[in-house]
Amino acid sequence: MKRYLDDRITNDLSRKMVLLTGPRQVGKTTLCRQLMDRFAPSQYFNWDVASDRAILLRQSWNPNSRLLAMDEIHKMSSWKNWLKGVVDARSSGQALLVTGSARMETWRQTGDSLAGRYLSWRLHPISVREWCEQQGGTPAQALARLLERGGFPEPCLAETNEAAERWRRQYFTDLIREDVLEFSRLHEINTMRLFVELLRERVGSPLSLASIAHDLAVSPTTLKRYLDILQALYIVFAVPPWHRNVGRALLQMPKIYFFDTGLVRGDDGARLENAVAAMLQKHVHFLQDAHGKDAGLHYIRTKDGAEVDFALSDGEALANLIECKVADTKPHRALTNFAARFPEARPVQLVRDLRQEEFRNGIAITDAAAWLAKLAA
Repeated sequence: MKRYLDDRITNDLSRKMVLLTGPRQVGKTTLCRQLMDRFAPSQYFNWDVASDRAILLRQSWNPNSRLLAMDEIHKMSSWKNWLKGVVDARSSGQALLVTGSARMETWRQTGDSLAGRYLSWRLHPISVREWCEQQGGTPAQALARLLERGGFPEPCLAETNEAAERWRRQYFTDLIREDVLEFSRLHEINTMRLFVELLRERVGSPLSLASIAHDLAVSPTTLKRYLDILQALYIVFAVPPWHRNVGRALLQMPKIYFFDTGLVRGDDGARLENAVAAMLQKHVHFLQDAHGKDAGLHYIRTKDGAEVDFALSDGEALANLIECKVADTKPHRALTNFAARFPEARPVQLVRDLRQEEFRNGIAITDAAAWLAKLAA
């Protein structure tokens, strides 16, 4: 399946090194190999493969290769300085694509020694728009499949639900046992697993680390570190509350969602909210990576508990207010109230099972699948 970043990364490879990050098994390596067909002759190296690692350390790849693709090189000692030397010394016209997990994404945000030498992209799971563009079908059919299977390519494209569930069980086990272990100590793995299990049941709720810390008999500081690890590995992402003062927003509780909607434990409403969150995050990251937009994803909540699921921001202004419902077509009270407080934002109530679209109390009651199909990615 062709991915939504394929053509854009191809264009960027002619300008600078491209850094591609994203969750494990989201399709980075597959996309990389597809791009190699456009740049023949090309070479692919994975740091985890001993023979590839030896070539990387010697820098003995073919100087005539039009594309060098390197995976997992963040595991190399002093890899940042090594890569800087590779970028500066590569052959004229040679493209360089580096793929990796969110550990590289964390480094990208710090703007280390490669500043000015690369362009970056974040690859997300399949969305309604991407499924319709690449696989055909209606937005409603796409949303139904993504709610059932999640958006990761292998389970989403699997022939049976059984195959998808077997993949997810193994994926979750490997993430905790292998990837998380790189960031934490062996004796913490069981606590980390319990923490993730609790998060799977709390999707869409403001996260109180103090409350969960009490349940797990660990400190909130420890759970904050665990949460940072889970975000660094692209297992979960945090949606902060909206506040024009960034500092005050950071002090309030975020809501946590999974990149893989299939990991959510909850009713149809929880799975729908997680799927919408994942696609909105993909939309925001695409606007940032492709167009340099100052876009953001948030939620809005008052002290008395009135809440709107999501808000999209453009700079310091709100652009959209979004509430998710499975079948309820009555305008959400909090959405109506916040729409009056933020007249510059477009309020929409996304309904999965909708017979007729309406416009009531200033709120667009809209088919969820059709609306999601119009996002940027």
